[in-house]
Amino acid sequence: MHIQLSQVLSDSMGETGMAIIRAIVAGERDGVKLAHWRDYRCQSSQETIAQALTGTWKADHLFALKQSLELYDFYTHQVASCDAHIQQHYSTMRPRWEPDPVNALPALDMLPRKMKNTNDPASPVRSDIIRLTGIDMAAVIGIGPALAQIILSEIGTDRNQWPTAKHFASWCGSPQRYFRR
Repeated sequence: MHIQLSQVLSDSMGETGMAIIRAIVAGERDGVKLAHWRDYRCQSSQETIAQALTGTWKADHLFALKQSLELYDFYTHQVASCDAHIQQHYSTMRPRWEPDPVNALPALDMLPRKMKNTNDPASPVRSDIIRLTGIDMAAVIGIGPALAQIILSEIGTDRNQWPTAKHFASWCGSPQRYFRR
């Protein structure tokens, strides 16, 4: 279609990009009208966006865009269903540790805030991991809630199988752990 949406938006799957794509699929072709979907946080001006949305509107390209949008919506729904299922499992799990009332864990709003990553789970995975393990794995630099969830799914909540941190580090580098299933 020769439109340059990705040139004027840093994230075409963000609010502005998705609003414009949905409007195109709904039948809007005027770049000026499409640019009105611009979110106030978008750094590109409406004029710049309108100029980037000038192109040829071929039926076969519009059909492919419509199908791509439908697939995106389907997969987004599937990921949300998966997150809900995982959250349901977290709610049934009980911690393997006894909380120490003297050294109680801080509330999540007291913990340092990290920027939200677009790939982070939608559910409050970080608080569930803290509840189940007694530690905040996501507080480690380079480990976010998604990676902490993966680590927990691999090692479980019972850390007693490794007497020391060196044993755990050795297990992490061991090729046998991939065949343990």
